[in-house]
Amino acid sequence: MRQTTEAFRSRYRANVHPRYNPWLHGTFVLLFGLGAIAAFWSTVHRVQPLEWLAVPLALLFFNLGVYMVHRHLGHHKKSFARMFYSRHAGDHHSFFAPGHMTYDSARDWRVILFPAWLIVLHTLVITLPVWWLLGQLDGNVAGLVAGCLVLGYLTYEVFHTCEHLPPHNRLTRLPWIRQMRRLHELHHRREMMQERNFNIVFPLMDYLFGTLYWEPEQATPCLSRTPMTRMQHQIEIAGHPIDVLAYASTVTLWPQWHPSSLKINGQKGPLHAGARFEEDIRAGGRDGHLSWVVDEYLPGRRWRARAFGDHGLSLELTYECQAQGDGTQFVRTLEYQFSGVGMRIANTLLLRRRIDHESAESMLALREMAQKHLKQAGANA
Repeated sequence: MRQTTEAFRSRYRANVHPRYNPWLHGTFVLLFGLGAIAAFWSTVHRVQPLEWLAVPLALLFFNLGVYMVHRHLGHHKKSFARMFYSRHAGDHHSFFAPGHMTYDSARDWRVILFPAWLIVLHTLVITLPVWWLLGQLDGNVAGLVAGCLVLGYLTYEVFHTCEHLPPHNRLTRLPWIRQMRRLHELHHRREMMQERNFNIVFPLMDYLFGTLYWEPEQATPCLSRTPMTRMQHQIEIAGHPIDVLAYASTVTLWPQWHPSSLKINGQKGPLHAGARFEEDIRAGGRDGHLSWVVDEYLPGRRWRARAFGDHGLSLELTYECQAQGDGTQFVRTLEYQFSGVGMRIANTLLLRRRIDHESAESMLALREMAQKHLKQAGANA
């Protein structure tokens, strides 16, 4: 877990009132919401066919409202919504980081659920006036709409909690929840949280406004069926771990120091989790192409990415840094495999030795280029 996330979780939990009861919190919200829905729907009698259209329209309106509030107030600081921004972008997104999206105990619901009083405010200040106004036109429509507005609130709370359930929970296997859970996990990436996947229950508005982003979970099942070739090299580099790792994870500079890297098509600077790039390579005497996605970037500690290439090649690359006196102990771990039998045989007989030699050479070149780069950066500072 990221050190900053772990520290934030500890501070947040320490500040939760010792008498806070998550079960009382959740039960109050659920019972008050169900009671409000029952009260509003009790005013409905002999609904006509056209009046039933109020249900999908109300849920559609609520979906839009949630989207707009989440996108424009939850991730952009406004003076009139300062508390919501602080609680959501500050607390919630600091507590749950990519790869660590689940709560540890029910007390962590404090950072998932809205404050218990908010459903009362939502019902009395928003829903009740809407019910009264629509009631001047059509009592059935008023009751249906008001009940759906509270139902939308409850559904949001339930789905949001499910999206932070531990992965072994049975609810996470349900198709709808599983898909929304994945979308929400992508939203929690630092580089995406202000731009993508703002819907919690149903991604309709994300689709309509062009903010929907989907990336399937790539468990790379082939990696579990055949053994991977693993090689690790380390070297000492003069420089601070943060600066060394930032240089090494700037992939556009790879052709300068790695003999296998020919061309990079990607963003400049250190790449964070979720970033993608393409690479042309010549490894083990063979030309190829790799499509990369970054899984993790912890400044000064670890950078991890995976790639898929030609000939059924799949690989994982990890850079790790640790302070060593005045310098940095840099460790590069490469794990790869081929899905085809022919390439696996070629790897055993020939490719592995060549790739290992190239990796060792790359460490020497990395040290030379990184120290030169850091020295130049220090001189320009």
